[in-house]
Amino acid sequence: MSNPIHIIGLLLIGLISLAGWKIRSLTLSGAAAACLIGLLIYLGYGFHGLFLLGAFFASSSLLSKYKRNKKKVLDEMLEKGDRRDSVQVMANGGISSIASFLFWLTGADLWTAVFCTSIAAANSDTWASEIGTLSKKAPRMLLSLKKTVKGTSGAVSLLGTAAAAAGAGFIAVLSVFVFNLDWTWGLMIALVGFGGNLADTLLGGTVQVKYECPVCGKVTEKKIHCSVKGRVVQGYSFLNNDAVNMISICIAAALSAAVVFLF
Repeated sequence: MSNPIHIIGLLLIGLISLAGWKIRSLTLSGAAAACLIGLLIYLGYGFHGLFLLGAFFASSSLLSKYKRNKKKVLDEMLEKGDRRDSVQVMANGGISSIASFLFWLTGADLWTAVFCTSIAAANSDTWASEIGTLSKKAPRMLLSLKKTVKGTSGAVSLLGTAAAAAGAGFIAVLSVFVFNLDWTWGLMIALVGFGGNLADTLLGGTVQVKYECPVCGKVTEKKIHCSVKGRVVQGYSFLNNDAVNMISICIAAALSAAVVFLF
């Protein structure tokens, strides 16, 4: 670890995590989790892996701040704000860090596919949420097509869907150049990454927990609303947004591994 390159890598991970905390994109626990994920990714893929992770983190952070005043509805609907804590960081980056560690152990290309796809899925979901909320039209629930309020898990809009495709495609294109992959791999990463967002939407509209506030009657992801505990009206209490994010990324990762293994 005395190699100057490794020292620079460690400093870069620390500085990026600190910067995320300073600009209020991460909580203190989120910054610590980001450091851990960064270390595991650097272990397997070096600066190439950090670059791809950084592209996801930077674009997500910028989009979360973009037109924040028009996204106040998210504060009302979502359990957590735009500052990511350790659970949110691990939910979005945990699978990619595990894939990087397994690549370090085995050197198998399979884990590179899982690594890139998991980041593409996380980026697709984030872009869909951050940009889709700015849609002028009310979103519709994916399964019933009924109109609902902005920020509702399980709902889609044309703008959000386009953003999801762009988010997955963005990481796919970067993956091709960063890891010198064939464009067939790039297409697979884009499609499966977008599929991860689709899985997130389906789970969000079916099994993800939602609460009804007994005071104002609003249905949100907040367990506590209007200073009182809400009543579960959908899903399971242990399947909050972070859990659904993790599961959807796992689905995308497993699918990409299956594609590489079979073909």
